[in-house]
Amino acid sequence: MADHPVAVLQAWDIRKTYGERVVTEVLKGIDFELASREFCALTGPSGCGKTTFLNLAGLLDRQTEGRILLDGEDVGPLSDEERTTLRGTKLGFVFQFHHLLPAFTALENVMMPLVARHGRKTPAMSDKASYLLDEVGLADRERYKVTDLSGGQQQRVAIARALVVDPMLVLADEPTGNLDTESSAQVMELLKAFNERAGTAFLIVTHEESIAAHCRRVVHMVDGVIDSDRVVV
Repeated sequence: MADHPVAVLQAWDIRKTYGERVVTEVLKGIDFELASREFCALTGPSGCGKTTFLNLAGLLDRQTEGRILLDGEDVGPLSDEERTTLRGTKLGFVFQFHHLLPAFTALENVMMPLVARHGRKTPAMSDKASYLLDEVGLADRERYKVTDLSGGQQQRVAIARALVVDPMLVLADEPTGNLDTESSAQVMELLKAFNERAGTAFLIVTHEESIAAHCRRVVHMVDGVIDSDRVVV
């Protein structure tokens, strides 16, 4: 781990519009930087542009204007294939709807990003997935089909899957949106533990103050712009 935090995500004057005949401007000039080791919440009311920005940062969509650098690399000129490769090696994703594959076990779901990257399974992949399931408290559930797990357990599997590629940045979109209060707090503590131990940066979209309260930095958006950015002591 580097002695000093380095920028993992940089964005300048990011604008995103949809439509041609009727143009809707969702992002209206976002400047944002996130360093390694940061644990940051992106908050704001529904429709303010939080998820749109997260999708741009995660290379799931392209901005209309502006520049985005991921680990110092300008992602604008990259082809779709190059963006997919970068996304699969440097980013982890945790969504409100975990998108686990129901026909597979918890272990197989966690291994999936590595299998997709290398085209085959190896014992090392299984060992790594097993280790991460143990880290999220599911050592005794790794052979269960994910459909046999509770909502909170499924989200823990999704967290392990996001971390299996050793990402420099994890993007989480309402990661506790479907969970009860206790499970939500447990998930946030898990994310914070990985942040502190591995130095992985986290950007967490949430509209819930109780979730943002777990984060050391809170960025608030309104109507497509950032209106506050504060560090929580």
